[in-house]
Amino acid sequence: MTAAAAAAAVLTAGLLVFHRAVPNSVGRTGSLLESFLPWLGLVALVLFAAALVRRSAAALVALLLPVTAWTYLFGGLLLPEPRAGARDLVVVQHNVSDENTDPAGTARTLAGAGADLIALEELVPAALPDYRRTLAPRYPYHEVRGTVGLWSRHPLTGARLLDIRPRGIAEPWSRGLRALVSSPHGDLAVYVAHLPSIRVGPGGLASAHRDESARLLGRALAAEELETVILLGDLNGTVDDRGLAPLTSRMNVAERGFALSFPAGLPLARIDQVMARSAAVRHIRTLSGTGSDHLPVAARITLDRGTRPERRT
Repeated sequence: MTAAAAAAAVLTAGLLVFHRAVPNSVGRTGSLLESFLPWLGLVALVLFAAALVRRSAAALVALLLPVTAWTYLFGGLLLPEPRAGARDLVVVQHNVSDENTDPAGTARTLAGAGADLIALEELVPAALPDYRRTLAPRYPYHEVRGTVGLWSRHPLTGARLLDIRPRGIAEPWSRGLRALVSSPHGDLAVYVAHLPSIRVGPGGLASAHRDESARLLGRALAAEELETVILLGDLNGTVDDRGLAPLTSRMNVAERGFALSFPAGLPLARIDQVMARSAAVRHIRTLSGTGSDHLPVAARITLDRGTRPERRT
């Protein structure tokens, strides 16, 4: 038992540190692991309890490996939110669900966060008037393209549809938007995106459409001429998932906060993301639940032109 616990501890540490080495060729196994990577910390807790019961010093020493690896990768996310600064913006990201029966209540919840920007996905024509009417008093500027929209306290210009539709999707599919926001701290490009859903089945993780859409979005971000960029969206992937590498390699991700957002009833992963270029996403958190199967997330962004993207391990 002692040897098995020690071996499991070493294996857990190896998966945490070398998750990129897990192949994606069969069933997207690597991406599947990375989607739930922080939860490997629970394995360490179970092994710790077993080592205490067995009073195994060797197993306890071996546990230092996964604990150290987990702390290195995710420990910083547990730190408290830093103090707000003069060049901060607050943004909210939410997939409101096309089956939401209370769009007005959802809009009130989002407006209550006091954000500068609110990005929404899965907007349907029947619910759109409720969002417009409820958000208008605080957010006089808004743009909608297809099923995604952006509401802002600050003027919006140059809004356009962003084509991130993967090949093979023939039906109408408009899930990307780019707009220029004239903030008090200068102009910034804001992208709102809803990448295709992924599915977990007997064959593993089905993410080909999501991955292709992420590559198209990554190219658009690379071609963006404005220095400061904010990306808000339901990206159907975590920041550790290599399928989002075209985005995470170019953009800063949240420095603090787990903000698990999906599914709303029992959140297991954050697939609703806030990323930035030439700015830092200092903290991200979830808001109260709405009529959606996602929880909304709110993030504080510090506009800093000296900030460079941090590569994910």
